[in-house]
Amino acid sequence: MIPWCVLALLWLSSLCPGTLSCPALCKCYPRTGEVVCEGTLSEFPSEGLPKGTTMLTIQFTNITFISEHQLNAVPLLEGLHLYGNNLQNLSSHLLRGTPRLTTLDLTGNKLSHLPKDVFSHMKLSVLVMKNNLIENADAEWFPDNSNLTWLDLSGNRLKSIPAALLQKLPHLENLDLSLNRLEKIPANSLNQLTELERLDLQDNKLTTLDASAFQRIQNLTYIFLSRNRIKLPQNIFDGLDQLKHLSLDDNQLSHIPPGLLDQLTSLEEDGLDLSVNPWLCDGKLEYLWRWLQKNKEKAYLPESLTCAGPQPLVGRSVMSLTESELNLKS
Repeated sequence: MIPWCVLALLWLSSLCPGTLSCPALCKCYPRTGEVVCEGTLSEFPSEGLPKGTTMLTIQFTNITFISEHQLNAVPLLEGLHLYGNNLQNLSSHLLRGTPRLTTLDLTGNKLSHLPKDVFSHMKLSVLVMKNNLIENADAEWFPDNSNLTWLDLSGNRLKSIPAALLQKLPHLENLDLSLNRLEKIPANSLNQLTELERLDLQDNKLTTLDASAFQRIQNLTYIFLSRNRIKLPQNIFDGLDQLKHLSLDDNQLSHIPPGLLDQLTSLEEDGLDLSVNPWLCDGKLEYLWRWLQKNKEKAYLPESLTCAGPQPLVGRSVMSLTESELNLKS
């Protein structure tokens, strides 16, 4: 006679296939196909992973490397999240055995160099590599006409981004390059990103942008340029009539070119951030001053925009100035 405890285990197994197969330091949820592993793991837990796993999270472990062979243990994988591990290298053909994978998150590892073709997986649509040690981005990472819609390279050490890389991403909707060391964006490098809605370039070392940088990406809804040192060409925002939010704070702006904001008819309430700039309150500030009078609700904390000069006006709110103080003709 089969002991009752064995029968009970068999019954549970029939209800939740895979319940009895789960690696140490992992939690398996057969009903949803999800597995979460964390702790003192030093190797990828390929032994014992349920074959039906579709979502795998491995976080805060001591794992330094994952190979294609190890990922073959979960061929139905659709999402792989590898937060806060110690990954230093990736296998050249890491994703070849996971044909259904669409989301890969490598946030908070120690990746500095990635092999060519590493993300040549055609179905990959979301790729997050934020907070690593990457110094060079390689156009050969991706296939032509990549399916990526979301690319996050923030918090790395990039000094440049190859135009050839961006030109392979025509379906991209979100591009985050913030918190890097970018000094310039090559002219025309964004032209293929016609579906782009969100562009984050804040916290870099940009000093200028090409006047035609956004000419072909008129679906842009959010642009973040905070904490750079950008001088703005006069017509750079022309055609961006869907833009809801624009951050230009902390850019050492003293004036902005006349007409710069006229095309931005869709800015939402508080959608334009011009704070923490050293505004020079002379006749060249007339355009911004008049724009603020008419569009106060679209500016973030408009009263906080203050004069850095000339001396008699230092500390005064731009909004409070009069025509005579700006030496304007009535």
